[in-house]
Amino acid sequence: MPQVRGNAVIEVADDGPGIAPVDRARIFERFVRLDTPRTRESGGSGLGLAIAAEIVAAHHGSIDILDREGGGAQFVVTLPLGDDPYISEGIE
Repeated sequence: MPQVRGNAVIEVADDGPGIAPVDRARIFERFVRLDTPRTRESGGSGLGLAIAAEIVAAHHGSIDILDREGGGAQFVVTLPLGDDPYISEGIE
């Protein structure tokens, strides 16, 4: 796993339509699905990115969304490395 200045960095990219800058904060909210024509049978519930954001925040990390060269989106998860044990501050 790549490390940058004491952090673990995980990158995930796709070749889909990308995510407009105006929607980038909103996609981490529960039940948000940008592709409105999708039905429950062919799509998710809109919880995946909300859950990922909660897990990353609980570990004092961050998720950034970038445009991918050639189209699509790139998610960059940064998590601090260290010897401190995980301490839950409670997730609302």
